Amino acid sequence: MSSFVNFILCIAIILCFNVAKICGERSFQIDYLNNTFLKDGVPYRYVSGSMHYSRVHPSYWKDRLIKMKFAGLNAVQGYVPWNVHELTPGNFTWEGSSNLTQFLEIAQEVGIDVLLRLGPYICGEWEFGGFPAWLLTKDANMVLRTSDPSYIRWVDRWYTELLTKIKPYLYNNGGPVLMVQIENEYGSYFACDYDYLHYLRDKVKSILGPNVVIYSTDGGADYYLKCGKIDGVYATIDFGATNDPVGAFQSQRDYEPYGPLVNSEFYVGWLDHWGTPHEMVDSTPLAKSLDKLLAYGANINMYMFVGGTNFGFYNGANSPPYQPVPTSYDYDSPISEGGEMTDKFLALRDIISKYLPLPSEPIPANPNITNLGEIPIEFLCTIQDALPYLTPEGPYRTVFPVTMEEINFYEGFILYRFTLIKNYYTPTPLVVPGIRDRGVVMVNAVPFGILDRVGTTQVSITGTIGQQVDILVENQGRVGYSTAMNFNTKGIIENVTLGNDLVMSWEIYPIHAENINVALIAAMKKRTTVNKPSKSVNSNLMTPSIYTGSLTFPDSPTDAFLDPRPWIKGQAFLNSFNLGRYWPYRGPQVTLYIPKYVFNSPPALNHILLLELESSPCFMSQSQANCYVTLTDTAYLNGPNGPGHTLKLPQGYNDPNSHLVH
Repeated sequence: MSSFVNFILCIAIILCFNVAKICGERSFQIDYLNNTFLKDGVPYRYVSGSMHYSRVHPSYWKDRLIKMKFAGLNAVQGYVPWNVHELTPGNFTWEGSSNLTQFLEIAQEVGIDVLLRLGPYICGEWEFGGFPAWLLTKDANMVLRTSDPSYIRWVDRWYTELLTKIKPYLYNNGGPVLMVQIENEYGSYFACDYDYLHYLRDKVKSILGPNVVIYSTDGGADYYLKCGKIDGVYATIDFGATNDPVGAFQSQRDYEPYGPLVNSEFYVGWLDHWGTPHEMVDSTPLAKSLDKLLAYGANINMYMFVGGTNFGFYNGANSPPYQPVPTSYDYDSPISEGGEMTDKFLALRDIISKYLPLPSEPIPANPNITNLGEIPIEFLCTIQDALPYLTPEGPYRTVFPVTMEEINFYEGFILYRFTLIKNYYTPTPLVVPGIRDRGVVMVNAVPFGILDRVGTTQVSITGTIGQQVDILVENQGRVGYSTAMNFNTKGIIENVTLGNDLVMSWEIYPIHAENINVALIAAMKKRTTVNKPSKSVNSNLMTPSIYTGSLTFPDSPTDAFLDPRPWIKGQAFLNSFNLGRYWPYRGPQVTLYIPKYVFNSPPALNHILLLELESSPCFMSQSQANCYVTLTDTAYLNGPNGPGHTLKLPQGYNDPNSHLVH
């Protein structure tokens, strides 16, 4: 930037400040001359933390924001995930857990500023990086995160809806939103499409106005900023703990010679994947680094400051290799997934207090969590018997298998079925090279094995003419990072062979998980005959089945954690709420977080439902004594593969994909 341009810019900023002071208008700007932000004409430095409203039960938004304030933070940063707001094309939702404006209003009520990351791509280990999966059905050749017209068409409509919604909440308009981020870490993406970034910038300014502060975030190296930085958008960077603030910010200074120093993702924890130890970051070097960065004058956003949960099917995945993210997004955060202010919270609070004032009131109490012990669970039905309720529209019939997306179905589970047209008396390989991502193979409900996209893609079966072959496929989460995002279809995405024969004539059943609820329990219990699960030939697997149990809270409900051991793998539900995926023997996550607002108050019953995919403890042992889950007061996120833990499986069960662990 030339010295003449800097001079003109400084004069313009000074004039703006004077107008704001005279008229009493709210303003948020960048003071390039003094390397700072200005809020209402006064130098401003934020110490912020990341909290994702989509990962926290809305009844707890205020609780978490208040706790952030008690850590000394003056701002909160959060993503806007497109896929929780436009579930189907053109149908926007802004209610419940998608009520962004309510979140912004609560932040303003609490007195904490907001840094809003608009996307349309967010990453964040969120399903498909925040993109709605229906984008995959619109144009097979669409290239995401580029100026491809077939992509921009949908982004433009979404941005119009989103920007119009948040405009009243800009700081300049009386709200809490100081500035907005477009895209996310774009310099890490292969496309390097400046036209795309210019479009996003111009679209934001056309609706939010020319004075809105727009920023970008990229990795802390020049080669990231090369494709992430454009004119009119302030470039910020991200990095973890460091003892060298000058060196850490050098790449930002290479592209932003003047203006405030900003780390938009100062990593205070890290993400987990199934089958790896729980990631943890030591508080002592972290606090020392934060102290050095704040002493250096930097603006810091800590990622994540509030842990969250990928409820339902919203966990994302990384690639290569394909690595799905668990349900918990605790992230070893200062405020845990369950809302506990940890030792890390206290350590960072001590540092922040040197630079920003703390509230004078005592720190709020940590949440009350109840241990209700073991809850008996009983068999309800097999997945086959539940199909009329889980796929009320009936099957889709096709000659060859099609993806989930091709039948406008996007998450969870889908069952593919074909009928044997000849006898297979000897084990014959069923080859499914396009399994996305994991599947249980059954013949007349008898399991024969597990398919896995990064394990084995074939299972040998036997059967006779007229028997049904079912493949229950689990979408374990779409990749939300790298070029693999553009190849994110799920289900069975290639043709299937059985021996030398190409399998044709399929029935496809989308499994509507929202129908795994109290109504299903009532319907199944009215049946006069019940088909029990079948055991696989090697006695290792059972027919995927639904199990249920009930409880009444003795007093007003509190938070709890569901420990699914000794169950193997599946999906857990409480009442009508999808708690998420469990896989305790793969780990590191064992327990599932249950916010108290999901429970029914006494004397009403609460119903737990488990869709168990591999094997139940009561089925394996033929004893109801082993058929239970535990509601505990303790989160267990670092097992069985964490330090000091060994992989322990229920008696009689061998993990069919044990080679994937570690």
